[in-house]
Order: sequence, then structure tokens, then C-alpha cells
Amino acid sequence: MVRRALLLTLVVATAASAQPAGRRATNLAAILAYPGFYFGRALLVVGTVSDKNGEFRVADDEESIPLLFKGNPPDGLDELRGEFWDLGRMKPDDIRLNTYDLRTVFHLDPDAAWPRPGEVTAFVATSVTGATLPQAPSIRAIVLHPFRYVDQKVTITGQFSGRNLLGDLPAAPGKSRYDFVLRSADAAIWVINMRPRLKDTSGKDIELGLDARIDTGRWLEVRGTVQHARGLQWLDADAGSLKFSKPPTETVTEEEPVRVPAGPPPEVIFSAPTDDESDVSLNTTVRIQFSRDLDQKTLKDHIRPHYLQAQSVERGEPDTPAVEFTFQYIPATRVIELKFTKPLERFRTLKVDLIEGILGTDGQPLKPWTLTFALGGS
Repeated sequence: MVRRALLLTLVVATAASAQPAGRRATNLAAILAYPGFYFGRALLVVGTVSDKNGEFRVADDEESIPLLFKGNPPDGLDELRGEFWDLGRMKPDDIRLNTYDLRTVFHLDPDAAWPRPGEVTAFVATSVTGATLPQAPSIRAIVLHPFRYVDQKVTITGQFSGRNLLGDLPAAPGKSRYDFVLRSADAAIWVINMRPRLKDTSGKDIELGLDARIDTGRWLEVRGTVQHARGLQWLDADAGSLKFSKPPTETVTEEEPVRVPAGPPPEVIFSAPTDDESDVSLNTTVRIQFSRDLDQKTLKDHIRPHYLQAQSVERGEPDTPAVEFTFQYIPATRVIELKFTKPLERFRTLKVDLIEGILGTDGQPLKPWTLTFALGGS
């Protein structure tokens, strides 16, 4: 059952091969709708903190979540920086839990079954400061205060990111054929009902590619109506309002990184094909999912698919054929996807080695790992 759920996550993921580093501005509705995407990430949210019998909760206009914070939050609207924890996605021996009494803080019986994903969650804050309402709409303002802008006409400026090519958002609204993402500072939003075709300064028509990374980063301005549902925000664009623009003057204050205890090193939690699987299609794509985010810069030259040399000796071949492949890392689901540039050879055993040198985003190393499977005849 676990494998089926993980495989479904792999199949429906829409994010792409890169992701912005650092803190991500979001809101409680998004976190609770997509806990797997936001789990363990450095986040910024806005809400009102309440204290009931010594236990904090942070709430916005619709959602609330337990808050862990070693301090006294200011009264009124607050900005909270920290991480989202879902204990069902952690292990009982996770070192991040060492400083907490599970029974007192999370109301868990240490001798009972460990909670399932979604059953016990919390926002673990490292900083809670007073917040002020934004003076003007921006992508960041809309993401942090979604209910303030719902159904309002606004004009926003952001960098074109195609169909979520930078992995900023957990899912797509699927409202129109040309949905695309605009991002600015540490926030991002979908734009719907607007084909990214516009004129440059010379009057020439230009269409930005929804799947072309070369077009990402172009600054655009667009006007439309803010909508919110299922933890996502999007702008229903007004016809003819899209144009090239310059970066906005809005700035994000540099902050100290989140100081929470280091989590466990990344590990492989799923693969397709599975280890020791037989009769695998010659046109297979290999997918490997990890427990924590990987540092993409450490992947190159550390992924090695190869045939067994012993089988080449048995066949009397002077050399073992090389395996030609490409790969991409999908941050939203923490998946490496390997595609083979020419058909694999029949009835051979293929190994995929992840060798020493792959690191998580926190610098912790992935233990070397090997996937082995047998290819079929077609």
C-alpha cells in the first residue's frame, strides 16, 4: 500500500527540475493541503497566535495549526519563520525530536503506534515577530495574505517560470491550457487564462515557452482577479494585460537561517522498478525517491547505471556495453528520474549505483545505494 501511494505521488507530480533555495513564503491553507511538499522546508507564514493552557496555535482566516515556539509571541498579527513538521513523515528516533517530550508536547503515548501522516502536525518557529498588512498587492502579499485579496482586481509583477519549472509550487490549478507561474522574492503564484505571448520593445511578437527553461527569469506584469482554492492561489488574467516589466522595488530582508536540530541523512525510500524486479521493459524509466531534499549540484557524476561485467564475459563480449542516459531531479517529490537515450539490451541485468558524494541540502551524505533489476525481452 505504501508503494502504491508513493508511486501515485511520482506519477502526478508536476514540478520540475530546479527549485529556489532558502525560505519559502506560503500560508496555512497551502501547508495543510500539501503537507508532503512543505514538510521540513524553511517557511514564512503570517497568522495570529493564540495561547490556550500554555499551548500555542497559529491561525489565519480559515486554518489553524499547533505552534512550537520557545518565546512569547507578540499580540496581533505575526510573521512566523520556521519549519512545518508532520510526525507521521518522521521516525520515532528522528534526532529533531530529541529536545521535545512527545507526551507533553505532541500528546503522544510513546508506547502506542506511531501516528500516520497528517495526524500530528506543528509549525516549529524559530522567530515570531509582529506583522503589518501590506500597503499594495504583490505576489508575496497575496501568498502571505490570500484571503485579503480573493476576488479583487490586482496588478502583479514577477519572473516567468513556465509550468512551474522551478518547482516553486506543489500543484497546478489546471484551469486553462496556458497556466504558468510568476515568482518574486520568496513567493510564487499561478496565472491562468493568459497565453504568454506579448510584444518586445521593438514591437515583435514573442511567445515564452511554458516548458522552456531558457525563458524563465523574464520579468512580466499582468492584471487579473485573485482566486484561491485547495491551498493554491492564482490570478485569472485580464485579456491583453500581459507585458514585459522590470523587477519591483519590493525587497525581502536577509534573515538568519532556520536553527533547528539537523534531521537524519537522506535515504532512498522507493524505486521503480523495484530492487530485484525481473522482466523489466527495455523502454523503462527509472525513478528513485528520497526521504529528504538533495543538493542537485552533487548529483552529477554520482549516478552510474551499468550492465554486469560477468554477463559480458559469459557472452564472450570483449567489452561491456555502455549505458547511455540522462537524468533530472524533481524537487517537489524528491525524485531522481533516469531516462535511457537508446533502448536497453535484452535479458541483461542492470545496476544503478548512487555512489558516495551525493548530499542533502543540509550537507548530510546519502549512503551509497544500488538498484538491481533484470531486463526482459521487449
